[in-house]
Amino acid sequence: MGHDVYAEKGFVNRGNLYRMKELMRRAEQGDRITLAFLGGSITQGSVSSQYTNCYAYLVYDWFVRRFPKTAFTYVNAGVGGTTSQFGVSRVEEDVLRYKPDLVIIEFSVNDDNNDFYRETYEGLVRRVYGNAFAPAVLLVHNIFYDKGISAEEKHREIGSHYQLPSVSMKPTIYAAVTEGAIERREITPDDLHPNTEGHALLAEVITECLDQIYGQRHEAEEPFPMPEPLTKNAYEKAKRLQNHNSAPICEGFTADPAFKKNVTDIFRCGWTAAKVGDRITFEVEGTEIAVQYRKSVKHPAPVAVAVVDGDEAHGITLDANFGETWGDCLHIDTLAHHMPMGVHTVEIRLTQTHEDDAVPFYLVSVIASAWGL
Repeated sequence: MGHDVYAEKGFVNRGNLYRMKELMRRAEQGDRITLAFLGGSITQGSVSSQYTNCYAYLVYDWFVRRFPKTAFTYVNAGVGGTTSQFGVSRVEEDVLRYKPDLVIIEFSVNDDNNDFYRETYEGLVRRVYGNAFAPAVLLVHNIFYDKGISAEEKHREIGSHYQLPSVSMKPTIYAAVTEGAIERREITPDDLHPNTEGHALLAEVITECLDQIYGQRHEAEEPFPMPEPLTKNAYEKAKRLQNHNSAPICEGFTADPAFKKNVTDIFRCGWTAAKVGDRITFEVEGTEIAVQYRKSVKHPAPVAVAVVDGDEAHGITLDANFGETWGDCLHIDTLAHHMPMGVHTVEIRLTQTHEDDAVPFYLVSVIASAWGL
């Protein structure tokens, strides 16, 4: 579509480019390079016509074409409908184990623009930036094209604090939409997920940023040291408890033996239950506790309650009936935030089932973390 005038405005935070320049210098020399993309449904590919048309693959292709002597590995760790709270708990398994040289992070339309997600996002950024293999990190901020909302404000606070290069669709594609240069339905069917044309524009904004860095790659720059956290940083060490790495007490809950095939095979390694009174109890250490379960488009589905430390009065209802129609959702509920450090019990108990339940209750994981570690 050739909207270069907009793409040039996307580099909203230059940050410290030492790692990005080192990455490009290594690529010029022919080193093997791994590029990883972590985010939600837009990173996964949303409604692009095929996986090679999504923005992540197009950015990967920019590297392949720019550095023809280098063998690149492409890791797409996008999972639809998920936030940075889940992202920080899965980044080790889905991204860091591949020893990436570059990680592009995209969660600004999945997170809410509040301090809670500023903290989960910081935990994710610190976990990636502080990894022993010192990957370069690039932040991408998408936006809702009808209302112009996202978590970019809070996310950019983190990006600025860690001096990370950041790319935004607000002064670029969204500005073109609001000014009438682009019709929304040309690039998105639902005001959020880009179609094939929208992914191409998104990639154009990012690669324009990469072109600018490429032009500066031989200019000297000093490494930026890890700063002190901006928040309480309770999520950097987040860990998922699933049936292969925990031993909860199961009364009616049964471990799912199915093998997880890929990053988007999300309803795996958990536990199922189908009768009122079925329960599962965990002991977890930390200050933060969340639970993940399946919300299903197949109705009716069971309902459960999650109780921390026996506090029934503040139990959280886990309703497995999903009100949307786009597919089953890996839903996350926060059970405890900034609670006293210690060992806590988490009981999940079925409270409502139906004779004609279409699916059993599926508990995917309990997520625990702590600040001050």
